[in-house]
Parts: sequence; C-alpha cells; structure tokens
Amino acid sequence: MAEVMSMVDIEAFGNRLGIDIRQIDLDSIQLPPGEDFGIPSDDEEELRREDSLEFESGFGNIIVVDNLPVVPPEKYDKLEGVVKKIYSQIGVIKEDGLWMPVNPETQKTLGYCFIEYNTPQEAELAKERTHGYKLDKAHIFAVNLFDDFDKFMKVPDEWAPPEIKPYTPGENLQQWLTDEKARDQFVIRAHSDTEVFWNDPRQSMPVPVYRRQYWTESFVQWSPLGTYLATVHRQGAAVWGGAATFDRLSRYAHPQVKLIDFSPGEKYLVTYSSHEPSNPRDTHRVVLNIFDVRSGKVMRDFKGSADEFATGGTGGVSGVSWPVFRWGGGTDDKYFAKLGKNVISVYETETFTLIDKKSLKVENVLDFSWSPADPIIALFVPEQGGGNQPARVSLFQIPGKEELRQKNLFSVSDCKMYWQSNGEYLAVKVDRYTKTKKSTYTGFELFRIKERDIPIEVLELENKNDKIIAFAWEPKGHRFAVIHGEASRTDISFYSMRTATNTGRVSKLTTLKGKNANALYWSPTGRFILLAGLKHLNGQLEFYNVDELETMSTGEHFMATEIEWDPTGRYVATAVTSIHEMENGFNIWSFNGKLLYRHSRDHFYQFLWRPRPPSFLTAEKEEEISKNLKKYSKKYEIEDQGVSAQLSEQDREKRRKLQESWQSWLMQWKQMHDEEKLERQHLRDGEASDDEEEYEAKEVEVEEILDVKEEIIPYEFDQE
Repeated sequence: MAEVMSMVDIEAFGNRLGIDIRQIDLDSIQLPPGEDFGIPSDDEEELRREDSLEFESGFGNIIVVDNLPVVPPEKYDKLEGVVKKIYSQIGVIKEDGLWMPVNPETQKTLGYCFIEYNTPQEAELAKERTHGYKLDKAHIFAVNLFDDFDKFMKVPDEWAPPEIKPYTPGENLQQWLTDEKARDQFVIRAHSDTEVFWNDPRQSMPVPVYRRQYWTESFVQWSPLGTYLATVHRQGAAVWGGAATFDRLSRYAHPQVKLIDFSPGEKYLVTYSSHEPSNPRDTHRVVLNIFDVRSGKVMRDFKGSADEFATGGTGGVSGVSWPVFRWGGGTDDKYFAKLGKNVISVYETETFTLIDKKSLKVENVLDFSWSPADPIIALFVPEQGGGNQPARVSLFQIPGKEELRQKNLFSVSDCKMYWQSNGEYLAVKVDRYTKTKKSTYTGFELFRIKERDIPIEVLELENKNDKIIAFAWEPKGHRFAVIHGEASRTDISFYSMRTATNTGRVSKLTTLKGKNANALYWSPTGRFILLAGLKHLNGQLEFYNVDELETMSTGEHFMATEIEWDPTGRYVATAVTSIHEMENGFNIWSFNGKLLYRHSRDHFYQFLWRPRPPSFLTAEKEEEISKNLKKYSKKYEIEDQGVSAQLSEQDREKRRKLQESWQSWLMQWKQMHDEEKLERQHLRDGEASDDEEEYEAKEVEVEEILDVKEEIIPYEFDQE
C-alpha cells in the first residue's frame, strides 16, 4: 500500500506539475470499487477507534495457551510436539510460530506458550475449541487471544463511577409516517450513491431526502417495520434512522459480515459471515451473531463449520441456507428456530436457549416454516424406505411442541409450503410421481388453520400435466392465484377459499388463458394483482382487478428485473437493475396501471420501499372510514386541485420563460443583423435595401453555341 501524503505535500507536488489543487473538486473524485488507497472512511475510523474491531496491536492471529506442564529441558521437545500436534489440527501454524519461554535460572518451561497462526480466524477457532481442554488431571488449558491481554492491561486499577451524560432527545424515528402528503419513502443504490426519496406522484417525480456516497460496501436493508435502514461494512453492520437526517443509531461488530436479517419486530439483528480455512482439508467456518438492535449487545453467537448450517438446501453463502434462523410468527420476537440433521432447534429469546433445553426431534425433516401470525411450525418430511414410509406435513404448536395436525402424502417428489399473511391458511404444493415414475404432476393440500381440527382440502388442476410456475396468496384475504402451463404461454387461475354460500369449500373464480406472465404480485391490501412477465418475457405487465375479474390496463417495462408494491398498495415500482447493462432505472405506476414517472440511473443496484408498521386502527374503524370515504377524501381533493393549479402555473411559467428566451435570442440576432448592414451593402454593389421586394426580376435569354461539327455529304449527278 502506498504511503499516504499530507495535504502540504500534495499541494507542493501539484505546484511542480502546474496544477492548483485548491481549484479541484475533491468530492467529485471517485476511487475504484474496493480500493481506499490507505485512507479509511469516517465510519471505518470510528469503528476502529471505539469498538476495536480491527486489533490495535496487530497480533490478532496469536493465542496464549496457559496451564501447560512445567518441564525440564530434556522434556521440552516432547511437550512442544504434543502442543504442536493438538493445535496444528485446527489451523496452519506459521514457521517458528510456536514459542514456549523458559525460566533462565532453572531452564524449565514457564507453563505457557505462544502460537501464531496464519489468520485471526484460525486463532479465534483455536481459542474456542481448546479453552478448557484437559491434557491430564492436573493441566487444563486456559486459552486467550494475545490481543485480549492488551485490553486487560488498559483496565484501570481503581474503579471510578461511569460518567452520566445528560439526556439529549433524538429524532422521532416514526416522524416520516406523519408526512402531510401521506407519501412513502424508498431507497435506491446506484453506482457509489445510496439515496432516500419521497415518492411524489402528484409532482411526477421523486423528491430527494438524503444522499450519501459509499454509505455501504455491499447492500442496504430496511427493517421490517421501516424504523431502521441497515448498511453493511467490512467491520460489521450499522443501523440508521429518521425521516430526513438518517443519523447512525448503533453499530454491530462482526468482521467480514456478508448477510444480515432482522427479527419481525425489529428487536434483534442476525449477522452472518463465512471464513475460508487456510487448510484445504477444513471446511468453511461460519459465524452468526444475534444482536439486540437498541443496545448493540450480542445476545447469542453460533459458530461452526458450514456443514452444520447447510441442512435443508442452499440459497445463501458457501452452501448455507439463508436465513439460517427463522423467526416465529407475529412481531413479539419470542421464538426463532433453525433446521438441523433430524432436528428443529427452537430457541426462546428470554434466555436465548433451547425450549425445554432440547430440540424437536423429527427423523429426516427436510424443511419447515413458521406461521406469519402464530407460534405454529409447519414441517415437511420426505418419503423413506423407497416409499414404504410416506412423506408427511405436520403442524406443531410452540412452545409445547404439541402436534396439531398431520397429513401423509404418497408418491411425493417435492413439496413447498406457502402461508397466507394472516396465518389463516397454509397451501402445500405437492409434486407427485405418476404411476410410471417417469413424470410428475402437481396438486395442492390446503389447510384451514383457524377452523376446528384444521380441515384439509385437496385441489388439483383441470389439466394435471400443467407445470406450476407461480403461486401467491392474497394478503389479508381468502383468494390465491396460480400460474400454470408452459413457460412460453401460460394460464392464470384464481381461486377462493370461500364460496357464495360460505360453506368453506375452495372454488375457482376464473382462468385467464394464454398470458405472457411468470410472476404474481398482489397488492399489500389485496384485491389488485400485477401479472408480470419478467426475464425472457421482456417486462410485460397486466394490472388486474380480482373483485371485478377484469383487466384494468396493460403496460411494459422492457427488461424489468424487479417489481415491488409500496406498503399502502397505491403504487408499484418496476426496475431494471445492473443485471442488464442497458435501460437501468425504475418506473412508478399507479395501482391501476398508469405510468406516473420514469427515473433512469446507470449502474442501478437496488430499489426498496420503506415498510410501514401495522395500522393501529381497528377493523371497525377501517370499515367506518371506508363507508365515509367521500367525507375524508374532500380534504385530499382540495389538495389535488391545488397541486393541479400549481402544476398549471408552473407550466405557464415554463412557457413564459421559453417565450422570453426566444424573444431574447431574436433580439440578439436582429441587433447583429443591423450591425452588419454596411458590410452587406458593400457586397451588394452599393444596394442598401435588405427587402427582397425592392428588387426587379428580369428574364434574360442567352444563346450559347455548345459545339460545331463539319460533315461532307457526297452528291451523285445523273448521267443521261
């Protein structure tokens, strides 16, 4: 890394090159991605100074092993060999990286040694695995990182009461919800910028709120209720809050963090990192921390090989399924669970330990999911013994681990579970083998969770050979949509869990034939759905009203890769991210498919609406508002008229400025025309008039001989 120059040296160097450094806009200079040329950002410097996330002494890869046997010189080599054998199994010890000091007087060892590894991760793993290691009855290892001693030495000898800082009220973190225009916010990442905007369709544009360069090193993420915005850095994660200032609220130390996940109620933050071993024979090492969001305290950490966290499929980093921990239903953040081999480990957050100090044992369990609203786990177990033991889906109540319902499934090749947002229904998509075992067909097992004994209905498509391309429940509703058929030309069917007589039977509402769609996006409030054709279908959009069973409008966002409804269901964003090098940016549409505005940005990476917390209004109050909507809407109609008048005035002002600009340009050229009059008079042989009407047009005929050719013609005389 190059030596960092002082500003005085830089100015002197610039003067030698004839460059005035003071005239350069330093803020416009952008470093290559991943390079800081030895100049840490403000955040990095604070993290290093306050949290000591990077070891200050630079000895993070050294451990100190205490309580070794004290041996004479003749047994030194033997003890060294034993220690080296134990610790070389954990990581690669550097050459001459094991040192056991001796007493200069007795030449006996002092009972401790220093071991230097290639990486701090290996040193931390060695401490974790061997602290408390029993060499024999009299010698139990005590292992510490060398840098820990530096921290211990800084502890003052005398206790002093902590300084009590005066209370300074911070910004109301829900202030953005009180926007007078009832607007929503969203965040985007493009190139090196991260920006927060108000969505203002009435102005046909996004309104900037906050912008910062290099705010994150990988991605940003809103918390589930919209209180915090999280950023990810090499030293860990940070959360920010507010409506406009976005002050940093807390930092969470986790070097090389790759993924983060909030609990539904925003009380906890899970961070994840994966570290490659220096020894090829070892597996990736995974570190997971669960932080209290407000205090920043680590409530529980989980460490181990990637294999221990990869059960249940892939989808994360190094084969680890993400999220590793899945949180229980509701926003109380009381339970979380992870999938293991033949077990589901369920923890409670009061002590961050296993419920009843033991996991839920389920032989060959492959997958599980929580109800979004209740502490109920749905799990799937595949077939065993070549089909002799059927697959099954089971529902367990937590914390009692009581089995509420079980359904055996035969000839199953795959299974996927979909919860409705209120936890009222569970749809299990089951792929089954045909009798010949050469192909599969799909059906649905529909669980009515809130009804007595949890009845189950079976739904099969009219054409069993149709492939299921997408499935989605109506949020807070009782309907669902299915895309089925061939990928190039699909049908979309809508079903209801209720009938006209409300007898509790699933019924089909309609089927839309031959649609270019491969994704379903329900409005968060239900009723409306966006049928989208992404990727190879080039961004075909159809806005559909499920209440009326009619298409409201169609549109297209060419090459669209992402679609996301705003939390109120009024607007929807379609985006083209940097997966494609062209057409990067996003469009904002109304719920009924009217394109409101476009926003183009190069190197566009992320678009995320800011979530809203659940409404405090009761169902009765919401119904009362719906009945009296005209009364409440008058205020907003007046505002809309004012905005329209303002926009009209802005248009008139724009036209006036354009006209003034034209008149100014015209006067400029007239003045120039007058100033060049004498020169034109000279060029016209003294004629002073610029008016073409004063000239007389004459027709002149000109004869011109183009060529002369002489030809001799022979003449014959008649002879008589």
